[in-house]
Amino acid sequence: MGDQRAGRGNSRDPSGGRGDEAGGRRQVVKFSFYRVDPAWRQLPVAEREAGKDALVAAVDAFSGRLQVRSYSVVGMRGDADVLLWQIGERLEDIQALATEVMRTPLGPYLSMPHSYLAMTRKSQYVSPAEAEARLHLHPAESKYFFVYPFVKTREWYQLSLEERQEMMNVHIAVGRKYPSVKLNTTYSFGLDDQEFVVSFETDEPADFLDLVMELRGAKSSLYTLRDTPVFTCISLGLRETLDTLGAPGDPALSSQRVSLQADDAAPIIHRGSAARPC
Repeated sequence: MGDQRAGRGNSRDPSGGRGDEAGGRRQVVKFSFYRVDPAWRQLPVAEREAGKDALVAAVDAFSGRLQVRSYSVVGMRGDADVLLWQIGERLEDIQALATEVMRTPLGPYLSMPHSYLAMTRKSQYVSPAEAEARLHLHPAESKYFFVYPFVKTREWYQLSLEERQEMMNVHIAVGRKYPSVKLNTTYSFGLDDQEFVVSFETDEPADFLDLVMELRGAKSSLYTLRDTPVFTCISLGLRETLDTLGAPGDPALSSQRVSLQADDAAPIIHRGSAARPC
C-alpha cells in the first residue's frame, strides 16, 4: 500500500488533481473569513503596524500562485473582520497561504470563524460559451462583495433536467434584469459542507437587495435548503483592509481623520464617524 500511494503521488498531474473539463482546467477557490482577537488592539502601535506589514508581505509573496482579493467586513457583521478571496490552481497553495498568514506576528490573534472551499465548473443550465467562461473567475473592480454558502434540497436533484432547466431559466432571467450585479458560482460538492458558494460583485448594494428579494418569488427558491450566513464585504487593498481593524493610536486612522476633516465630512467626524456616508 505504501508503494502504491507513493507511486500515485509521483505520477499525479502537477495541477493537483483538480480535473479536466473539455476546453479548460478548473480553479480552486477559497473564502477565508478572519476575526481579530480584541487583545491585538491592546498591543503597542509599533507591534500592530509590524504585524500588518508582515501579513501584507506574506500574501504578496503568493502573487504568482494565487489571485487574492481582500475585503473588510468590519461593521458589517459581528463574527468576522476580514475576507481573503483566493483563486488558484492547487489546494496546496491555499493551505500554504493559510500557514504563512498564521506565522506572521498577527497570526496568533487571528481565528477563522467561517471558511468555504470550492471549485469552478461548467453549469449545465447556461449556453456552452457561458459554461466555458465559468471555468475561470475574473474578479471585477466592484466596491461591494456579497458571499454566502448555498445548499439545495435533495428533492431538487430528483427532478428531471427539463424541470430544473425550466425553473433555472426563470432564475437566470431575473438575474439578467440586474446587469450591475456580477454572479460568481463555485461548487463545493464533496469538498466542504455546502454544495455551492455564491458571490456577487456590484457597486450598487440596493440592486443586489432587489435581486435577492425578487428571486424569493421564483419557483426554484422552494428547493433552497440553506443560504446563510450572508456576508456583506467592502473591497479594499489588504493594508487598507487591515487598517479598518482599528486600535487606539493607530496612525492610519489618525491620518484618515485628518484627511476627512479637510473636506465636508468634518461635521460627521465630530460625531464619531470614521467614514463619509454613501
